[in-house]
Amino acid sequence: MVWRIEIKDRHGVFDAVGEAVKKDIEDLGIDRVSHISFVQLYFISGKISLKQVTKIASELLVDNITQNFHISNSSTFKENQSEKKKYQIAEVAYNPGVMDPVEESTLKGIRDLGIHTVEAVRTAKRYLIKGKLSKKELNSICEKILCNKVIQHIVKNPKDSFKALSESGSHGYAFHLLHADMLNADDKRLMEISNKGQLFLNLKEMQHIRDYFKGLGRNPTDCELETIAQTWSEHCAHKTFKGSIEYTYNGKKKIINDLLKSTVMKVTNKLNKPWCISVFKDNAGIISFDKDYDVCFKVETHNHPSALEPFGGANTGIGGVIRDPLGTGLSAKPILNTDVFCFAQPDYPFSKLPQGTLHPKRVMKGVVSGVRDYGNKMGIPTVNGAILFDRRYVGNPLVYCGTVGIMPKGKAFKKVSPGDLILVVGGKTGRDGIHGATFSSGELTHESEDVSSSAVQIGNPIQEKKMVDTILAARDKRLFSAITDCGAGGLSSAVGEMGEDTGCRVDLEKVPLKYKGLSYYEIWISEAQERMVLAVPKKNIDKILDIFAKENVEATVIGEFTNSKRLKLSYEGNPVCDLDMKFLHDGLLQIKKKAVWKPKRFKEPSSKKTKDLTSSLKKILSSWDVCSKEWVIRQYDHEVQGSSVIKPLVGVNNEGPSDASVTRPRWDSKKGIIVSNGINFRFGDIDPYWMAASCIDEALRQIIAVGGTLKQVALLDNFCWGNPDKPDRLGSMVRASQACYKIGLAYGTPFISGKDSLYNEYSEHGKSMAIPGTLLISAIGIMEDVTKAITMDIKKPGNLIYVVGQTFDELGGSSYYHTKGFLGNNVPEVNAALGKKIMNALSKATNSGLVSSCHDCSEGGIATAAAEMAFSGGFGMDLFAREIPYRAKHKKGVLGDDLILFSESNSRFVVEVSSENKQQFEQLLKGLPFGLIGCVSGTDNFKVYGLDGKPCINTNINDLKECWQKPLKW
Repeated sequence: MVWRIEIKDRHGVFDAVGEAVKKDIEDLGIDRVSHISFVQLYFISGKISLKQVTKIASELLVDNITQNFHISNSSTFKENQSEKKKYQIAEVAYNPGVMDPVEESTLKGIRDLGIHTVEAVRTAKRYLIKGKLSKKELNSICEKILCNKVIQHIVKNPKDSFKALSESGSHGYAFHLLHADMLNADDKRLMEISNKGQLFLNLKEMQHIRDYFKGLGRNPTDCELETIAQTWSEHCAHKTFKGSIEYTYNGKKKIINDLLKSTVMKVTNKLNKPWCISVFKDNAGIISFDKDYDVCFKVETHNHPSALEPFGGANTGIGGVIRDPLGTGLSAKPILNTDVFCFAQPDYPFSKLPQGTLHPKRVMKGVVSGVRDYGNKMGIPTVNGAILFDRRYVGNPLVYCGTVGIMPKGKAFKKVSPGDLILVVGGKTGRDGIHGATFSSGELTHESEDVSSSAVQIGNPIQEKKMVDTILAARDKRLFSAITDCGAGGLSSAVGEMGEDTGCRVDLEKVPLKYKGLSYYEIWISEAQERMVLAVPKKNIDKILDIFAKENVEATVIGEFTNSKRLKLSYEGNPVCDLDMKFLHDGLLQIKKKAVWKPKRFKEPSSKKTKDLTSSLKKILSSWDVCSKEWVIRQYDHEVQGSSVIKPLVGVNNEGPSDASVTRPRWDSKKGIIVSNGINFRFGDIDPYWMAASCIDEALRQIIAVGGTLKQVALLDNFCWGNPDKPDRLGSMVRASQACYKIGLAYGTPFISGKDSLYNEYSEHGKSMAIPGTLLISAIGIMEDVTKAITMDIKKPGNLIYVVGQTFDELGGSSYYHTKGFLGNNVPEVNAALGKKIMNALSKATNSGLVSSCHDCSEGGIATAAAEMAFSGGFGMDLFAREIPYRAKHKKGVLGDDLILFSESNSRFVVEVSSENKQQFEQLLKGLPFGLIGCVSGTDNFKVYGLDGKPCINTNINDLKECWQKPLKW
């Protein structure tokens, strides 16, 4: 029997879901919807009575104060005819095989009620729409708002839902071993095999695989070919960064072998910092925290899945990166999350959307909801991030997610030994996420939503929370010897990597499944979420299984690590894979690519100077990149675990933009962790070298701005680029990498981890749109005493305002130029030697208690930074532009108020100092560029006097704050 439970808000109760959908419909330009009612549906299958179903509904599923419910079954259900006359109805359900995250928790709740005969649960959503809509408009609402066809469908006949549930999981799998016919395949056929199988392997790689199997005298099984494709994917092997690149710049050619080792990793090797514990060799980089603990940090991307299914993509993106620290060394406890997003503008015209893409506003809402859902349910604070906008992200949004973890000393390294059992723990395996690694190694196209829909996953944070707690308990009892997460490539990558030095055998039929019908190769490469793989000595297996069983966490032995140096898989006793580990992990040919970078020139605005810059400041503050992200931040819990010292919003009413986060992970210590980020893709449009340099400088400035030092700061790099097979794309990536080496080395900041996400292009009928080359630099610093942390909001009338650092004529790529529709050419450069001196001096001042507040100058320059400090603290300012330290770098540069106030030169800070600390503060900065530019007033006025001594900005801090908050006040 299948039962249907309809849950709806009582009459008079505010329908939050319905109202939110109504607002989204208005954003579509459809204004004839007067009301929407939302109905949550549950379908429950099993041998249960009406009395039991009523108990489930009333005691588990319904809030009896605010909601009503109605029960029917497959024989009694009839559509409500009065509803059909009054409303247009859309019922949305998950596609077959898509994991319903509510199903497992509902089943657990039903069993806790003492009902054990329920076999399956599915959910659906029903929308009752009141308004005179055409069929075309209703279809548009369904496609653009209510349903994502990658994972959902509109139910045409509600009775079909009963039939679908009763038949779900009823079809088993009959073993049939498949081979890929490669031995006699010509080049054309080889590429057909690669393309049809979504392997994303090039011709030389396919030829190399064919030759390997010719040596064995047989064709590869589908499972062997899939395993090689996952392991050799761009996503897993980073073959562009590790390849041979012929790089041309200024007419000169040079060969770069392994771009990663010759730039980013070279910084770390040269600096050789003793506090770097484990770098570039595990799921996350590890640095020392104190005498008892280490901390690790990893930032991942989940771009392609988020483009197809924003909620699920971001949801599993944050879930996946949480598992990185958990799978680092012998496991770290996740203590904080970060997120950085790049979208097309929320007001992007629907008429200009490329075929097969979702609207940026829908993508943004879905991504934010996905991160919120996972992070909050996991009980991990989201404390740092950024959001940028550009039309070029319309087909390919960027979703960076990061997690910091803490582990006891001595837990930083793992070792797999022959004889260790292979234990899979956490979620069960389904078809979600199949081909995720290979899918992320190619361009998105207008067909991706159909062809690659199986690469999208749906997360279950409650399952992962239980898994985290039990793994940490097992770690503390020393019950396992190695651990890694099932990320890209699923078991294929996790088990394959862990057994690289030993060998392993796996019985695939032992892997716990979500439903029947999965083939052996689907089980092996599925990227279903919330799974970890552990190497467990046989003597410990009973103890560790007991820990997982007590918390109702799935844990199953699926095989054993051997000393065979081979990857051997079987299904019900039938061999399906037998690969040499050396060929699998070292057999990939070094890829050869060409890269070219040529300087470009862009239009500049006229040199005519504007005397009144008040409107210019307001435009910058209300621009998408600079405006308040409070709508996003407020959805995240940044207080959970009780360790956040400086949060994302600070100042009066906690509404000002913090520079970086400060977290105190141990209550018995004042030591803290600072996390910041630097990102500015527009600088890269002019010169990716100075973009990368500026990103590093910005991340470090933010560390200093909250009271940190450069003493122990580590960096992470995340390269998101277009198609590296195109020389211009790869050329800009090479140039950015070179800056990472030079500037990272100059600042003495090692890189400890990173990730690249390439092929971020959207192809529509052969026409390609690439994202701007986007580099995210994340920084993690250790703070000796969190009580000395400072925030950016000004504190007291009468205090002095300084600018520390040199301003140059560098408006190229600035927010000021962007509001005028220009890019410009004079991109901000970095003088790391001077920048390091400035940051060290300012650190001494802060640690000496001389600084009341500090804000780094980034988007919008000095005027914007000062305005943010003013309205965040609730006091006005009187400032004098002629006191700002300035030096011209370009002969054609014409000094004006706009240049000096809106230039985005690096290594600069706006600093508040009390008058009694003036002499001591200036003494610490002796020999460095700084200027006393004004003071904090006791009024609401924000006034800046130009170079001629006359006001060029004259406004009210409340007006500035309103401009800053309004754009995303959704």
